[in-house]
Amino acid sequence: MKEPLLHFIKTMLSSLRDLAPIAIVIAFFQIFIIKQPIPNMDELVVGSIFVVLGLTFFIYGLEMGLFPIGESMAFAFAQKGSVFWMLFFAFCLGFGTTVAEPALIAVSQKAARIAAEGGVIEASDLAIKEYARGLKYTVAFSVGLAALIGVLRIIKGWPLQWIIMGGYILVVLMTSIAPKEIIGIAYDSGGVTTSTITVPLMTALGVGLASSIKGRNPMLDGFGLIALASLTPIIFVMAYGMLY
Repeated sequence: MKEPLLHFIKTMLSSLRDLAPIAIVIAFFQIFIIKQPIPNMDELVVGSIFVVLGLTFFIYGLEMGLFPIGESMAFAFAQKGSVFWMLFFAFCLGFGTTVAEPALIAVSQKAARIAAEGGVIEASDLAIKEYARGLKYTVAFSVGLAALIGVLRIIKGWPLQWIIMGGYILVVLMTSIAPKEIIGIAYDSGGVTTSTITVPLMTALGVGLASSIKGRNPMLDGFGLIALASLTPIIFVMAYGMLY
């Protein structure tokens, strides 16, 4: 009982240390540049406490649950020796975690409302919901595909840099022909996709798989899934904008 409590306290102190620079920057500009008192100080303090607690529980939960389960399932599939089921699991994991990403849900809804206001789509609730849903599932499919390609790369031992370079060449070519309204959303979608849920599970999957395959180095082969998950949404969202 004492060890988990001590670990939790250390995690909380680490969260405080990570958030301290943000607090210092905000306080500096508020006091010395804006030169105004901080509004709603009591609410700010309570909110900051919730942020620290939330970040602490999140990191603690990752270490206890998400990282171990991702690594153990990757190891189990590798031991089973079925490439098909390993690839299918990777796709489903990438798709499922992305659909649940809070950042992607928020950005897709915001993008749909802005598209309606700009006349890109019909300014109705149905059209906005359909556009946001289509954008979210397009990104989710692309991340699932990225996970599949990443796992296949680890199994086959393909060099990551050639896949990344080829992908970004395609991004540049598509940027020149994609509708201007979708380009910014496409580029941002890669960032919002790799967030709180996707990153831990994808990282655990890659490291666990590389650790369980003979001849693979977890440091060299286990990472890179997040890079692919950031790249493929740009391509697919631009394609979505061309076809919508």
